[in-house]
Amino acid sequence: MKAAVRLVYSADVDVETYVPDDPNDDGVWVRFIVGPAGEPGEESFDVLVCTPLWLRRVVRGEGPQIGRHHLIVDPFDLRLAVGFLCRQFEELSAPTYDDPAEKLARLGLWEFED
Repeated sequence: MKAAVRLVYSADVDVETYVPDDPNDDGVWVRFIVGPAGEPGEESFDVLVCTPLWLRRVVRGEGPQIGRHHLIVDPFDLRLAVGFLCRQFEELSAPTYDDPAEKLARLGLWEFED
């Protein structure tokens, strides 16, 4: 079973048009709504797209960070990052949708995780 990305959005920015003030220092959470290709149902997966400089600034201000569900880019180009992540989600396959859903959770924070 293959996964299909049905919707991509961010609560903070428009993923289609967003251009950061500083492409070397930015971070944005992006939500991917993904379900089994050709079948009903969907689940959300969240990924933090950020630059090394942004991550360094956060670590210096807040302390150590766990890097799970992060996509680190340099420079920050949200459309390029979203395209990359969509391909990653859609390239995963398994005999049933439950299996790719667990694999997809390695890329993004799954709504049913933990």
